[in-house]
Amino acid sequence: MIGYVTIGTRDMEKAKAFWSGLLEPLGAKVLMDLGRIAFVGEGFGKPMLAVCTPHDTTRPASPGNGNMVAFPAGSRENVDVLYARALKLGATDDGAPGARMPTFYGGYFRDPEGNKAVFFHMG
Repeated sequence: MIGYVTIGTRDMEKAKAFWSGLLEPLGAKVLMDLGRIAFVGEGFGKPMLAVCTPHDTTRPASPGNGNMVAFPAGSRENVDVLYARALKLGATDDGAPGARMPTFYGGYFRDPEGNKAVFFHMG
């Protein structure tokens, strides 16, 4: 249902390195790099994350209030591993891994530019 989600960046090289390095254990890589936008994912036809410099160059890229990208980790153990990987790659904690409700386990972080994301497992 989702083709891709786009987040803004002020530093394309840093954003590509962070997101492709973080999502590599899930089979993701930079699939297409068009200069001001790059798509990271497992393959075309599957959901992707795009990082880009804003089309509106009069305002800087900034994280949205209430915006978040959620990545299924496959297990609680993978949530812990991927969350730790995010922090090692330069992310900041925004909610350590744990149960948020009986069937939801998640670890929240912000990428180096402040975009919020979560690795989660349902069940």
